[in-house]
Amino acid sequence: SAALPMLVAQILNLLYNIVDRIYIARIHDIGTTALGAVGLCFPIIMIITAFSNLFGSGGAPIFSINRGKGDSRTADMIMNTAFTMLCGSAAVLMLIGFLFARPLLTLFGASDDALVYAYPYLMIYLLGTLPSMIATGMNPFINAQGYAIIGMLSVAVGAVANIILDPVFIFVLDMGIKGAAIATVISQILSALLVFYFLHGKSELKVRWLHINEISECTRHARDIISLGSAGFIMQLTNSLVTICCNNVLSVTGGDIYISVMTIVSSVRQLVETPIHAMSEGSSPILSYNYGARRPIRVRKAGMGMGAMILAYSAVIWSIIILEPRPLIRIFSSDVQLTKDAVPALNQYFAAFIFMDLQYMGQTVFKSLNKKKQAIFFSMLRKAFIVVPLTYLMPYALHMGTDGVFLAEPVSNVIGGTLCFAT
Repeated sequence: SAALPMLVAQILNLLYNIVDRIYIARIHDIGTTALGAVGLCFPIIMIITAFSNLFGSGGAPIFSINRGKGDSRTADMIMNTAFTMLCGSAAVLMLIGFLFARPLLTLFGASDDALVYAYPYLMIYLLGTLPSMIATGMNPFINAQGYAIIGMLSVAVGAVANIILDPVFIFVLDMGIKGAAIATVISQILSALLVFYFLHGKSELKVRWLHINEISECTRHARDIISLGSAGFIMQLTNSLVTICCNNVLSVTGGDIYISVMTIVSSVRQLVETPIHAMSEGSSPILSYNYGARRPIRVRKAGMGMGAMILAYSAVIWSIIILEPRPLIRIFSSDVQLTKDAVPALNQYFAAFIFMDLQYMGQTVFKSLNKKKQAIFFSMLRKAFIVVPLTYLMPYALHMGTDGVFLAEPVSNVIGGTLCFAT
């Protein structure tokens, strides 16, 4: 019951960027180039999301553990500490983005043609940094209080608005890729307003900024939030790092079209991973609350239930990807050449996807039980220490070209996922 509303919320949240890509790929004459350009913005968007989850995923389990202990005052201070840090980091990230957007996009592999579309999209997207972070980072505190339906609705409002506004701004008002960014920002603002309205006015524990005299008292809470949230934060930062590395290698070994292929592969991955993320995030408050309340049997049952749901879902979706990938690719592009190149890339990338489940299950348990060291170590192991080196080693040293980039992922899934789950 906790995972299902979370699942709907995560799928709707996914629509923010997915819908953008679907419409952008169908802009007359420039669709394929523009799609690749948006893909070049992914690393920066992922960094913003990573900071949101640093405070949300780091604060919500500690918040739940303290609620399980019956300590509402500490739980309240943890939520307020997370909110204050989130707002401060949003301002800093937006400023850095405005100052360094162009050189960062060039570093990520943007050609002069791609930069024409990537730069304006990113500059508009950055205007929505604060509402985007509030909508994503504070939503876990709604779910942690048992209001999973409200958490789902806060995401649904923004997602539905984005689905409606995207075609209006892109095609009706003829604003192209800029229109996609404007629609996304407006949608994020609507979601953020609903999240803040509920947490500030309707929930049992009210969110607010910390007062000056509370800062010293909350230093320990801030340290705990950052420490626990670092696992998910590092995982997303390393995802961003992997995307940068992949785009750089693909731009050399395959050209701009392979950056568009990678954008489709990443989009399909987001599409199929979203339910897994929802099941693990829906289970997390239950694991944390019962751990705080010293009920180990319920912790174990919740963990086993989460594992069974994730494995059952993955078995079905993995079969579809391997046996019939074309319908998934056509969601994002109808370009014949792009589809032809994307099919083998998708099969290679997802060859050992089921092992990724083991990583998700292990990471969720570590995070929910406040096991910081294990959570951080396994976040770094798979991406930073396995995928990034293989992304360069396999295409260049082993002369595998673009195939090496896509095959680095399944190798890391087998090694990283198995070690995480076994631990």
